[in-house]
Amino acid sequence: MRVLSVTQINFFLKSLIESDGRLTDIYAAGEISNFTDHYRSGHLYFSLKDEKSVIKAVMFSNAARRLRFRPKDGMRVIVRGRVSIYEPSGQYQFYVEEMQPDGLGALNLAFEQMKEKLSKEGLFSEEYKKPIPRFPARIGIITSPTGAAVQDMLNILSRRWPAAELIFCPVLVQGEGAPAQLAQAVRLMNEKRCADVILIGRGGGSAEDLAAFNDEQLARTIFASEIPVISAVGHETDFTICDFVADLRAPTPSAAAELAVPDRQEVRVQLDTLVRRMKKAAENGINDRRQLLDTASSARVLRDPAVWLTPRKTALNSAVQRLESGARRRWMAEKSRLADLSGRLDAMSPLKVIARGYALLSHEDGTILRSVQETEITEKIEARVSDGILHLTVTGAEPEAPQQGGEIDGKKEAEL
Repeated sequence: MRVLSVTQINFFLKSLIESDGRLTDIYAAGEISNFTDHYRSGHLYFSLKDEKSVIKAVMFSNAARRLRFRPKDGMRVIVRGRVSIYEPSGQYQFYVEEMQPDGLGALNLAFEQMKEKLSKEGLFSEEYKKPIPRFPARIGIITSPTGAAVQDMLNILSRRWPAAELIFCPVLVQGEGAPAQLAQAVRLMNEKRCADVILIGRGGGSAEDLAAFNDEQLARTIFASEIPVISAVGHETDFTICDFVADLRAPTPSAAAELAVPDRQEVRVQLDTLVRRMKKAAENGINDRRQLLDTASSARVLRDPAVWLTPRKTALNSAVQRLESGARRRWMAEKSRLADLSGRLDAMSPLKVIARGYALLSHEDGTILRSVQETEITEKIEARVSDGILHLTVTGAEPEAPQQGGEIDGKKEAEL
């Protein structure tokens, strides 16, 4: 009896399956479930199922990179690949080489998925759209150097607005390297600040031909551009992600050139119209002011200024007379009041009292002497009389009732 190891059994079964040509390159249809994306390795692991059965499946990174859409649970797909056994676990599974949506094209599905994703992030929002300059001095063109689109754009731009400088950046517009070249061209024009507006696009083609303009990195680069971008991809009925994220979408490359610049003939007509309107406005203004001047010059006041000056001169003279009369009355009243105050002040003057034979006594330091109690024997005091000052020495003091007299400015009077 021969005893086999588990490894031998799994190896034998794997050899049987892989040697059967009917399982080496087959197509299978089913619904994706248990989808897992290993971001580091890039491998995709999932199951394919129908109403009755399920099979494990794996799509390695080299094949997964070619996908134009994002697989997810519940999606019905058609896959191509081979069936084999994974020896370590003894589990048979489907090794997927290609995958496409069942009933909806891969490109169309990828387009719808990308459109939904970027729309939710706000990349298509009108609030982020930059205005296109009306009179650009420099125009950047990003397209293929060999297509008909570039010639159409160059011809239209040079005819409509020859004053603009054209900055051409040739790139691939289809194929594997096209999205990276398109995005790099947009970044380069922003870094160099070499254009006022950018035209990016290509002529018409199939969905596969236009796929480069549905690239996510290109969309984010256009959204981040500080220079306004006009998208011109394909024909009027073609729509790409680039169209939605650009600041302005043109139906064709030729239309993009027309939207980017004004028509010099139309501008010339507008300028001529403005010049005529300005001349007409200037003439009307001059005529209006001439009529105003004629009306003013015929006024009576200009022919006979006295008509205007005489009543005003009379009013001025009357005002001057009223001012002079009022000032005179005020001066007389103040003069009378001053004389009255002077007389009253003179009547209250201590000198008038002294002149009548009274004296004002004070200490030598000038302090007024009001009572005999404020002096001492031998103290020297002063007596102010009408014609001078007497220097006295106190030899005695006899308090007595005050003599009949008055009080002047708070100083006691004493009759000598």
